[in-house]
Amino acid sequence: MKTDWNHAATALLPDMVALRRAIHLAPEIGLHNPLTAAKVQAALDGLPLVWREGPSTTGLVATLQGSGNGRTVLLRGDTDALPLTEDTGLEFSSATPGAMHACGHDSHVAMLVGAARLLCAARGRLAGTVQFMFQPGEEGHHGARFMLDDGVIDPLPDAAFALHVLPNAPHGVFGGRAGPLLASADKLRVTIKGRGGHASMPHDALDPVPVACEIVLAIQSFVTRQVSVFDPAVVTIGQITAGTTDNIIPETATLFGTIRTLSARQRAAVQVGLKRLIEGIAAAHGASAVVSFEQGFPVTVCDARAAALGEAVATATFGEGAWATMANPIMGAEDFAYVLEKVPGAMFFLGASEEGSDWRSCCGLHSNHMTIDEAVMARGAAMHAALAERFLATGFEV
Repeated sequence: MKTDWNHAATALLPDMVALRRAIHLAPEIGLHNPLTAAKVQAALDGLPLVWREGPSTTGLVATLQGSGNGRTVLLRGDTDALPLTEDTGLEFSSATPGAMHACGHDSHVAMLVGAARLLCAARGRLAGTVQFMFQPGEEGHHGARFMLDDGVIDPLPDAAFALHVLPNAPHGVFGGRAGPLLASADKLRVTIKGRGGHASMPHDALDPVPVACEIVLAIQSFVTRQVSVFDPAVVTIGQITAGTTDNIIPETATLFGTIRTLSARQRAAVQVGLKRLIEGIAAAHGASAVVSFEQGFPVTVCDARAAALGEAVATATFGEGAWATMANPIMGAEDFAYVLEKVPGAMFFLGASEEGSDWRSCCGLHSNHMTIDEAVMARGAAMHAALAERFLATGFEV
């Protein structure tokens, strides 16, 4: 018999809303989210789950063994918040100064808890094992990598899936694509060293400020003239720092920015090219430049079979119109990429705009005004459960 996951998840929606709001009220940042982890375990207390955690994070993996001894599938929900002051006016707004769930992770946790409850209730019909990964530290802290290194997902599953809400996307519609879904994200830091002096006598100094300005402009030309539009990159300098007042030429200027690419090859090539460019421009002016890169998340690459399975499951569970294939990747980044480097799988987006609203005008992720329509969480939990049941039964077959 086909399970009506949508109906079952809708019955759990009040509990998911309550959990989401409790997490939203007390957001936690980084690799250690003990309050959130405790809420997750309390919500799943008494269910036939085996829990694992590691020393590096408060991340949790709850394992459900079905009646069969076949495949294993992992479902991921991230738990951490952002360093941001909330300005939504919600009655359950963050009570933690300088922290807010502005990326929807509170809803991700609630949806995954809902899916765990659904699948535990259907344990006797599951042809294999489900791992529920509650992961902190997604917002730049490499939480997935730490959990993998700690061995809490050992042995590795046969497939892995994650959902991410989008507040400025059509209500209740799932989106995904095969291949690159999200970009790698690395940090670029440059220190240009000249010679300080009096602002009235620049010829007796070596001003690093115009050198820095020239480098910023040259980076834009580098990207448009040396990087293929079919394997793109985005390089943004978000911070320039130099000097202390108006009449002093500083000794140094610093640049701080981000590099986004959609392939490992381009990621490496852009870093080599930027180092050559920046050092060359500085040297041409008689200055020097120290260029460093901080490696961030890799490219999030979705397995074509997993993406096709997502489309098939969304359509079968919710009907025509519930799925939209994304024409292009998004240049944001996601540390679920670490899991997808080791396991075939996919991440899907779920439109969470208010039903009937103009979704194009809704605040996006990472906005201090960001809100979601909590009703979509029923669809998210149902999608998790349907994906797990379908993959355990038939693998990537569509």
